[in-house]
Order: sequence, then C-alpha cells, then structure tokens
Amino acid sequence: MTAYVIFDVEVNDPAGYEEYKRLATPTVALYGGSYVVRGGNVETLEGGWSPKRIAILKFENMERAKAWLNSPEYRAALELRHQYAVSRVIAVEGVA
Repeated sequence: MTAYVIFDVEVNDPAGYEEYKRLATPTVALYGGSYVVRGGNVETLEGGWSPKRIAILKFENMERAKAWLNSPEYRAALELRHQYAVSRVIAVEGVA
C-alpha cells in the first residue's frame, strides 16, 4: 500500500536548508519516492495548525518510506535538516 511521509518544517537557516534539499532530493528517488508537495503556499482552513513549510513524499509502501528515512544515503541530509530546521515528520498509508 502506498505510503506518504509528511513533513511540517520550520526552517531556521534558509541557506543551510537549501543544502539539505540539494542532498535529500536524489536520495528520495533512489528509494523509489517522489515529491507530491514541496513547500508552496500553506493556508490553514480549520483548527490551530499553522505550519510554515509542508513537504509530502510518496513511496511504494511504508517499508520503503522508512528505509529511505533511515538510509545511509539520506543520513548527511538528515543531519543538515536537524541543524537548520525544526521538523515534525509522520508516515501514513494511503487507501487501497
């Protein structure tokens, strides 16, 4: 079943975060993932959630999504994300 990794990111250093994006992008493709949403305007329609930046990645299944997030290929990018942003990240399965 398709899985989505959803990031709610507050960037603290935009220049550093650009380096994160440069390193992260090829690792997503390496694990068969693709970007569905990457930044863009965010509009809160209900509730008190006010995310600054949203990214949604699509993977073949939950196993591939977690394999990417924990991969050695993504590790350097992950360290940059932790350095230059505060993130909340979830994975969710899509519908069959």
